[in-house]
Amino acid sequence: MDDAEKFIWHSQVPLKVSIFVWRLLCDRLPTKANLVTCDILSPADGLCVPGCGAAESAQHLFLSCSTFGSIWASVRSWIDITSADPTSLHDHFVQFTYFTCGSQVRRSFLQLIWLTYV
Repeated sequence: MDDAEKFIWHSQVPLKVSIFVWRLLCDRLPTKANLVTCDILSPADGLCVPGCGAAESAQHLFLSCSTFGSIWASVRSWIDITSADPTSLHDHFVQFTYFTCGSQVRRSFLQLIWLTYV
């Protein structure tokens, strides 16, 4: 188990948050892109809700969506992290968990991920 996984499954992180973050990093959330892949939605229905025209994948929602992805730039400025934008969800997770100071901030980061999606 790498350090990121140890942090996800930490005893002080609520179980529902741990499960959500694990599913996010494994691309197992019911995003529209995943529902299209499973033939639950048609490809025409798989676009991002804010109307940006991209397929609604976890990668898109959390990193590149102009509506939802912009939240992370604000969070970085709040906690004073200056770095390049991550290109993958795993890199994004590692960036926030390793560059934040204190376990309370890290737990809050996981809860923010969960609240962003819910």
